[in-house]
Amino acid sequence: MIGYARLMAETVFSKILRGDIPCHRVYEDDQVLAFLDVNPISRGHTLVIPKEPAPTVDVLSDDAAAAVGRALPRIARAVMAATGATAFNILQNNGPEAHQAVFHVHFHIIPKHPDGSGLGIGWKAGKLDDGATLAKAIAGKL
Repeated sequence: MIGYARLMAETVFSKILRGDIPCHRVYEDDQVLAFLDVNPISRGHTLVIPKEPAPTVDVLSDDAAAAVGRALPRIARAVMAATGATAFNILQNNGPEAHQAVFHVHFHIIPKHPDGSGLGIGWKAGKLDDGATLAKAIAGKL
């Protein structure tokens, strides 16, 4: 865990949390920080991060996950109200294969505006062939 802590100390988000890098804060409490993305997909693109260092959501503590979960709706409502967006996406990536670039858990609130700016998603749906077996396997790991 020591190596992990050292790795986490080097992320841009950890530097923001320490105050080494400035940000445009929109929300902060004891466990969560939200700030504007400096490379936004659309106006109001906001990042919500736990203050607990964790690279992916599956290793985030229940307490930190709950804190982010409580903050997300409130921040999303504020982003919508402030920007006049008509809809929004919440995006969260885990691991490089899932397009995660910063290895500190973070959620993107990406407003969708009437001009079409915002997140574009291509979704190629498949077919669920082994639902009962897979559901049982997943439930068994909980």
